[in-house]
Amino acid sequence: MLRAVIIGATGATGRQLVKHLLQSDAFEKVTVFVRKEYTLIHPKLEVHQVDFDKQEDWANLVVGDIAFSAMGTTLKAAGGKEQQWKVDHDYQLNFAKAAKAQGVTSFVLVSAIGANANSGIFYSRMKGALEQAILQLNFKKLLIFQPGLLIRPHTDRTAEKTFEGIIRFFNSIGLARKYRPIAVSDLAKKMIEKSVTSDDAVQVITTKELFS
Repeated sequence: MLRAVIIGATGATGRQLVKHLLQSDAFEKVTVFVRKEYTLIHPKLEVHQVDFDKQEDWANLVVGDIAFSAMGTTLKAAGGKEQQWKVDHDYQLNFAKAAKAQGVTSFVLVSAIGANANSGIFYSRMKGALEQAILQLNFKKLLIFQPGLLIRPHTDRTAEKTFEGIIRFFNSIGLARKYRPIAVSDLAKKMIEKSVTSDDAVQVITTKELFS
């Protein structure tokens, strides 16, 4: 039986990830680290409400077999590039470092299509820099998911809905396959499946692999 530790449990993907982990017979314990009050109650669930700026207060609690990192925000919600970098890069890297220090052997990261540390696009550069930094921690197993458009239930992001419609049209005529939308529930299931069944190695899972 496995123990999972999660950051980003209150986001769209994270909520689905927690749901499916709690339902999985492969996991006996699910520990989440959150900034705000977390009301979900389950016999297998342990919740730590923390200040991610004070890593020294929670780093020793990142104990388990597989760490899942699904934290993320938007530029608008964060209030600027500096704040988004802190959430999307620094908090997740600090979580990965804590997991490594506590003996966690497997790490699963939700990144993004186009992640590239040398990109001229801020978001892609941020995601690429995070991938490279976590890669250097040398986890026994590192799974980096690079999905295309994420379909969030009940989303209020108008741009996402519009883009989804455009991408689905292009997909219907055989174009833009690498941007193929995936429901966050399906992504969460794939993350869990791969974390349990994949061999120890570094793997980058693109949209093509997600739908294969």
